[in-house]
Amino acid sequence: MYGRKRNAPVTDLLITINILIFLYVSLRGGAGDSEVLIRYGASYTPYLIEKHEYWRLLTAAFLHFGIRHLGNNMFVLFVTGDSLEHALGGGKYLLFYLLSAIGASACSFAVEYWSGQAVISAGASGAVFGVLGGLIWVLLRNGGRFEQFRIRNLLFFSGVMLLVGFSSEGVDNAAHAGGLFVGFLLAILFYRRPAATASITDMT
Repeated sequence: MYGRKRNAPVTDLLITINILIFLYVSLRGGAGDSEVLIRYGASYTPYLIEKHEYWRLLTAAFLHFGIRHLGNNMFVLFVTGDSLEHALGGGKYLLFYLLSAIGASACSFAVEYWSGQAVISAGASGAVFGVLGGLIWVLLRNGGRFEQFRIRNLLFFSGVMLLVGFSSEGVDNAAHAGGLFVGFLLAILFYRRPAATASITDMT
């Protein structure tokens, strides 16, 4: 464990927004109701193709099918998001998160389109996998260590999460794998390792 004080306003804001939206949608008919989720912005392949409602690629990342779905995603975001926010800075990190969400949803949509499926997709997991992918790049650029994370541990954790998804039903694995890949690529573009500060020794 590391002893520094938590300082991640963007991550905490994203978590708060997800929770508030979940509560709002639940009060409007239930987050587990597919029709309600579509009404409030879930990704739905026919609407993307026929109505060109591409904004759903983003809004879907702020909707969840149930409290467990929300809780799992927000827990991982809480644990990992602050370190990536520190690495990128608040503004870049927010843009990174939103682009990861869109990219993950786009990967999911592409797989659904080519497989001829009409699937309702929602959840922050694609963006969260984007955060994991971004952190992997940051760790690689810092010799395999950054704050409380180590590259071996993070790769293992990411791999387990992917395997759990592929071994479970009703999981949007395309969004998970796509988010991880998109996040890694975005971090290559966004992250700049700070130059080492030379120390000055007083010789007097």
